[in-house]
Amino acid sequence: MSIESLGPGGLDYLPCRYGNSKVLFRGPRRSLDGPFVAFFGGSITYGKFVASPFPDLVEQATGITCVNFGSLNGGVDVFATDPYLRDVSGMAQTTVIQITSPRNMSNRFYRVHPRRNDRFVEASSLLRAIYREVDFAEFNFTNHMLARLELISPERFETVVEELQTAWVARMRLVLSQIKGRTVLLWASRQTPEASATDPEADLAFVSREMIDKVSELATEYVETVISDSAIDAGTDGMVFNEMDAPAAKLMLGPVAHNEIAQSLVPVMN
Repeated sequence: MSIESLGPGGLDYLPCRYGNSKVLFRGPRRSLDGPFVAFFGGSITYGKFVASPFPDLVEQATGITCVNFGSLNGGVDVFATDPYLRDVSGMAQTTVIQITSPRNMSNRFYRVHPRRNDRFVEASSLLRAIYREVDFAEFNFTNHMLARLELISPERFETVVEELQTAWVARMRLVLSQIKGRTVLLWASRQTPEASATDPEADLAFVSREMIDKVSELATEYVETVISDSAIDAGTDGMVFNEMDAPAAKLMLGPVAHNEIAQSLVPVMN
């Protein structure tokens, strides 16, 4: 069973902004004046439905100030295109980058919302030419669109996946090359990279071991956390959500999984 909601809306994330960034991050807002570790990532880093996400747990274990720059439904585009976040990575003593799926990033075939990267905005003329029978106006989310494209033509869909993978490697290498300080690349998923590469339903769908190798060479450290069966079986235990959010909560990682991620990161923080 989930613990009781902290209010009618569920968990209060105290959303806040830093500097001139337009992205809403999880609060409370932290001071960036002293030494700190910056955590970039999507909904897992943000800790949706989790009272103490793994950046908080790393801070508790190490005593190092850990600032959560995870964004709900954010992909690599959030921290690749936000000038302020590039500045933040320059101030941080370490920047932890959670790997996110290439589904939610702009590429030659389609454009996503600059901050809510799961939101599909527009298909390019190239993708429209490949899938002439598809009315792209009916899609609001990338997952819905990609599932439909694969269903219509698995053969043509392979071309889409190849573009996503190529664009992801280029974008991630660009992000890592622009960070002057120490960096930790984090894999946090229910599946291994080998399983994710071919499973469109995986947490980090379409990210392969080969892709990770191409980007991790630019990081100071690479940490791989494959969530245990026991953490997965815990389901929504300890999560904070209201009744309406119950279906969404079942798709997210719970406190046990966040603890496993934190434990994998602590040894590389010092």
